[in-house]
Amino acid sequence: MSPTEQQPWEWDEPTWRRHVGRVRAGRPLLSGHLPDRWPGGARCAVAVSFDSDHETPSLRDGETSPGKLAQGEYGARVAVPKILRLLDRHRVPASFYMPAVCALLRPEEARNYVAAGHEVALHGWIHERNTLLSAADERELQLRSADALERVTGTRPVGIRTPSWDFSDNTLDIIREMGLLYDSSLMADDEPYELLADGEATGVVEIPVEWIRDDAPYFMMDRFASLRPYIAPRDVLRVWQDEFDAAYAEGGLFQLTLHPHIIGHRSRLTVLDELLGYIAGREGVWYATHQQLAEHCLSDRPPHPA
Repeated sequence: MSPTEQQPWEWDEPTWRRHVGRVRAGRPLLSGHLPDRWPGGARCAVAVSFDSDHETPSLRDGETSPGKLAQGEYGARVAVPKILRLLDRHRVPASFYMPAVCALLRPEEARNYVAAGHEVALHGWIHERNTLLSAADERELQLRSADALERVTGTRPVGIRTPSWDFSDNTLDIIREMGLLYDSSLMADDEPYELLADGEATGVVEIPVEWIRDDAPYFMMDRFASLRPYIAPRDVLRVWQDEFDAAYAEGGLFQLTLHPHIIGHRSRLTVLDELLGYIAGREGVWYATHQQLAEHCLSDRPPHPA
C-alpha cells in the first residue's frame, strides 16, 4: 500500500459499501418445496467435483523440480483412473475443473471425463492467482482456457471455478462476457444463489463451495511450509457424512470438492468410496454435475427477476 492510499479504517461509508457490494449473493435459486424442489421428487441433491490441478500449482509458482511436479503427476497417473472407476461403480456423475495446461498436457484424460458422462469446466490456464492479474490478462487467460478445453473435449465449458476460489474486481465481468452459466468459487450460502454485481442481478448461478467440504485443508502437505495433514481420513469422513446428513434433512444440496492428487491416495480414496456408499444408502438422492444443477436452478425461473 502506497503512502497516499487510505487505510481501510480511513475509508468513508461509500467506499466500504462499494467494496462489500461489488459481488454479492442475490436471490436463492431453489424453487418450490419438497418433494418438488429436485427432479423426480428427490429429497436432496449431491454434486461431487474434482479440481484436476495436477502439476499446475507448482508450475504457476515456478517450482519445476521433479520432486514437486511428481506430486501432481500422481493425480493424473494413478488417482484419476481409480476415481473414474469408483464413480462408474457408484454411478455418480461429477464435474472436473481442469486448468487448460493440464488438458493440453493430457488431452486423453480430459476426453475420458467427457466420455464417462462427466462435466469438464474452467479452472484457469495454469492455476494462476487471478486476483494478481490485470483485467486484460485475466480476460485473455480465461478466453484462451475456454478455447483450449473446447478444442480438446469438443464441448465448450459453461461453468468456472476460479483457481484458489477467489474473484478479482474483474472476474464477474469476464464471466458475464463469456456467457457462462455458473460459477462455483464463492461461499455466501449452503444452497445455489444468483450473483449480484453492484446490486444488479446477473443471471449467473453460484454453486457455493466451502473449505469444510474440501479435501485440501485436511490433507495438504508441504515439507518446506507449515502445511501438514492434521486429521485422520476417517475423521474427515465423519465430517462429510454430517454435512450430507444435514443437507438431506433440509432438502438441500451437498456439494463436495476434491483433488485427484490429494484424495487419490489409498487411505483417502477408501474414505470417498465409503462416503458414496453411505449416501447411496439414502433414498431420494439426485446426483448431478454442477452444470446440471445450474440448469435445474434456472429451469423454471427467468434469468432476471420479472
